[in-house]
Amino acid sequence: MLSYAARRFLGALPTLFVIITFAFFMMRLAPGGPFDSNRHLPPEIEHNIEAAYNLDKPLYEQYFIYLDNLAHFDLGPSYKTKDFTVGEMIAAGLPVSLRLGLSAMFFAIFFGIALGTIAALNKNKPSDYGVMVLAMFGITIPTFVTAPILTLIFGIYGVNFLGLNLSLPVGGWNGGALQNIILPVTVLALPQIAIISRLVRGSTIEALRSNYVRTARAKGLPTYLILWRHVLQSSLLPLVSYLGPAVAGLLTGSLIVEQIFGLPGIGRYFVNAALNRDYTLMMGVIIVYAAFIIGLNLVADLLYAVLDPRVSYKR
Repeated sequence: MLSYAARRFLGALPTLFVIITFAFFMMRLAPGGPFDSNRHLPPEIEHNIEAAYNLDKPLYEQYFIYLDNLAHFDLGPSYKTKDFTVGEMIAAGLPVSLRLGLSAMFFAIFFGIALGTIAALNKNKPSDYGVMVLAMFGITIPTFVTAPILTLIFGIYGVNFLGLNLSLPVGGWNGGALQNIILPVTVLALPQIAIISRLVRGSTIEALRSNYVRTARAKGLPTYLILWRHVLQSSLLPLVSYLGPAVAGLLTGSLIVEQIFGLPGIGRYFVNAALNRDYTLMMGVIIVYAAFIIGLNLVADLLYAVLDPRVSYKR
């Protein structure tokens, strides 16, 4: 498995290089530039600003300069946020996105597996239909709809339950206080719960029909042991392949959720960078996102060998 992981890692480097190259040139093809709003400046000052960031050079020279800086782990300065480098901004925003993403994925996995298993054990019964209806709503309703609704209910109006006031802050980070992350984590987790529950339901139903489960039932094993020892391990295989890109997406921040709740994560940085043509900040976020996607997909492949003994990475 170690040799397979090493081969996959070496194979991922060209993929990352292609992503960096494609993103670099696509940004420059878009109309406008990072300093277009400074057109009122004298031409000499405008030229000096562009020269300071190597924007006066031909595009291919800018590309090789960026690759050289990247080889030295230098993501460059931000064009719009003064006195901060891209590395410093990502280092500040990534912990926020990591905390939100890990919390949301933890709840999504827990509730998604639980609901999917309940639906599979009660196939074609009211509980099964109820879970699938809720899952369909969770998949189809986007986060930019659920976020304002939950903000209105729990933030603006507030909810009293058993004498407790459940009013929550509608924005801000406040050092990662619990009450400030409940709403964004819930908004991020809801669609993932819906998707995971559907995946687990389908794979669990298939596992329950397998011969080894029939044999276990014939031997008189209780249902909970059959689920734990035989069904759950097999039913998680489709989930593992899904979790790679899903976790990467959550860990690198949600563009919409971080904007709505005013959270200082890298997803929000990406939106601001795109609007302001901050090329270096956009490239930094893209590189981090691509690295997470590639790395977590590798982890998912390796987990297959742990969960399914039929899978082997030996040549």
